[in-house]
Amino acid sequence: MVSMVSGSAEPLSASGRSSEKLSLLSLQSKMKTDPEGYETELHLIRNQFYSALELFQQQAALNFSSISGVGADPTVAKDLSDRAMFLAHVTPFYPKQLAEFPSDLAAFLKSSARTLPSGLRFHATQAVILLVNRKIIDIKDTLSLFMELQTLDDRNLRKLAFSHVVHSIRRMNKNHKNEAKNRSLQNILFGLLQQDDEAKAKRSLITLCEHHRKKVWFDERTANAICMACFHSSSRIMIAVLSFLLDYEKIENDDEDSDDLSSEDEMTQNPRVVISKETVYKAHHKGTAASKKKKKAKLQRAIRSMKRQQRLSSESSNCSYYSPLYHLKDAQGFVEKLFSRLQTCNERFEVKMMMLKVIARTVGLHRLILLNFYPFLQRYVQPHQKDITNLLAAAVQACHDMVPPDAVEPLFKQIVNQFVHDRSRPEAIAVGLNVIREICLRMPLLMTEDLLQDLVLYKKSHEKAVSAAARSLITLFREVCPSLLVKKDRGRPMDPKAKPKAYGEVNVLSNVPDFELLEQDDDIGGSEDDESGDEAVYISSDDGNEDNDDEESQYTANDGSEDEDVLDEEGDENDSVDEYESDIDDANEDDSDDEDKGDTEELETEEDDYNEEVSGSSKAGDNAGDGGNEDQKAKASKRKLSDFEGQLIAADTSLRALKRLAEAKTSHASSDSVDGILSDEHFQRIKKLKAKKEAKTALAQQGFKIPSSDQLSFKRVDPSKLEAHVRLRLSKEERLALVKAGREDRGQYQARTAIKQKKTGGLSNRQKEHKKYMPLAAKKAKAQRSRQEKNKKKSRSGKQFRGKKAWKQ
Repeated sequence: MVSMVSGSAEPLSASGRSSEKLSLLSLQSKMKTDPEGYETELHLIRNQFYSALELFQQQAALNFSSISGVGADPTVAKDLSDRAMFLAHVTPFYPKQLAEFPSDLAAFLKSSARTLPSGLRFHATQAVILLVNRKIIDIKDTLSLFMELQTLDDRNLRKLAFSHVVHSIRRMNKNHKNEAKNRSLQNILFGLLQQDDEAKAKRSLITLCEHHRKKVWFDERTANAICMACFHSSSRIMIAVLSFLLDYEKIENDDEDSDDLSSEDEMTQNPRVVISKETVYKAHHKGTAASKKKKKAKLQRAIRSMKRQQRLSSESSNCSYYSPLYHLKDAQGFVEKLFSRLQTCNERFEVKMMMLKVIARTVGLHRLILLNFYPFLQRYVQPHQKDITNLLAAAVQACHDMVPPDAVEPLFKQIVNQFVHDRSRPEAIAVGLNVIREICLRMPLLMTEDLLQDLVLYKKSHEKAVSAAARSLITLFREVCPSLLVKKDRGRPMDPKAKPKAYGEVNVLSNVPDFELLEQDDDIGGSEDDESGDEAVYISSDDGNEDNDDEESQYTANDGSEDEDVLDEEGDENDSVDEYESDIDDANEDDSDDEDKGDTEELETEEDDYNEEVSGSSKAGDNAGDGGNEDQKAKASKRKLSDFEGQLIAADTSLRALKRLAEAKTSHASSDSVDGILSDEHFQRIKKLKAKKEAKTALAQQGFKIPSSDQLSFKRVDPSKLEAHVRLRLSKEERLALVKAGREDRGQYQARTAIKQKKTGGLSNRQKEHKKYMPLAAKKAKAQRSRQEKNKKKSRSGKQFRGKKAWKQ
């Protein structure tokens, strides 16, 4: 509520109360306590207000002197402001007598606000705000007035009007939102925003942005109106909108430290992080100190990767990440219109960079196709370009899997040729490799085998930033497409046959997602699940690899044995390496064109394992062992096989075995799916099994999990991370500051003799020898030796030494 202004010192004498002299403040308090007893005083003050208003208007018409105000009697303006505040305070107690006063005051302020003195204008605005707060005037009727007042050259008045508009709309939407009223207020502000008057458009934009930031008007209409203000004729309005949109793109610190410092509340909110109790126990209690340290580190890595994956999924599902660009109704039209303005505008480079960032973020967020944008970026891709890391981050965000690789390939080659070559600076090479990695994460089809092998050679660089960037590129392609790497660089990929999707390829789900986990759990048996509870973590097939039926059968057949091998990986590293080499050999045999009888035997054993798994038999471990023997037999038979007809027969039998296996699996899935409709319990069970599978994969995984295209569209690229491990050149002042900072804890340099002279405390060793307690015989012998030395010195003094003679010794 607006504070009261002190009344006039001139006393008022009303009819019937001639003996009582009252000031405006005291009369105001008495009228509030007894409204009916002071109606005559009310009519008197009301008439005084209207007479002062008429007198002021006449003086304004006759004596207008300057733009700053009216050259009239200041006492008239003072009386008018005092009586206006007085009537505004008592209006709720006299609604009938003062029915026309609020509208008259608002009309007076609206018509002559620019010509009023600052004091009268401020007090009249306070009176109108008081009437609005008392709900005598609707905010809808005065919103345009307060927006007009914000354009005046009066700082205090602008601040008062802006705070009133913001607080009144927030107070109106505090308990419940009146959509009709909000829509009418928004229409007023939207109309002001579209006007050519820069001052009104700027104030309406500030008001809309404030309400949107405070989540009072957190709807699509407001977001669209703010975004469309980018096309205002005034460049200042456009810059204000661009800076507002880019404020939402500021990246928080998502380092691993934030994962470690997360509170227990987040753990309760995300209970899907399921790590088996057996794994935790082995990490803390079993093995040597070194192996336990490795197991603990592996466990922490798994937990961090699970949390990071859940945070990314929650950003895409729960929309915790928010940007007004996400609610654009016509995102493609918005981007095309803004890009055309970027091409034709003559703004400074910083403004063009802001427009570039907004366009790139919109293209990546909505996965739009803007083919002319990439050649436009190509003109600025130079190592010496200003703000090159921000430009490259925008280029990365504009890449997604819906863009044809041919459109991005010239930009990609430009980055490779300009940044990554032998004569380039190490920091430029590091930035280029990091940008190539981020683009290939979104569009892996751009990379060729020869180019990748050339880029990988930078892993031997002596610069830490360059070698780390090259190794990160190797880590990416170990997961995306290991076949592009040299064999020694492939490491231990989770799927040796992984390949990126072709352009336009989409995985269409024919069943409930992760429904196969429920089937596998049913095949294993509910009794074992009930006994183990949360302590068991089951192995399942990789996500999205439905074509690798033979690998799924191997994983399900070796359920129990491989579970223990993964958990005890650090304890028995040699065994795990042997298993991995045997798996690679099996994969190479499957990929080879010359299939033999050993392959048919392997497929038949896989089919037998699958049938045994459906029937619920417990001979999985034996079959796994037999599978290893059969692999050796397959290798031996492969060496002995030489005739072409035998190879054709083997290929034919292997194809028939694959068809039989596929038919068996499809019939099994169809029979299970026909059983009934999934209930909520089934979906909860699928969630638990998926969490256990993710935990198992995270423990066994050596690289990182590639995010989906939806997660990449929400992900924001931090330009500072493109310069990871890059040591920037310091100026002389910065180097001196570092040197001085290192000398703070160090004492002042002094010579050793000076330190000895300033020594305080105990005696030296020589002084202690003088005071050392010795027996009497030793003292006599020491005294005798000293006398003998003194005598020798006396005898030699004054004589020339001619050397010792042998017979005089």
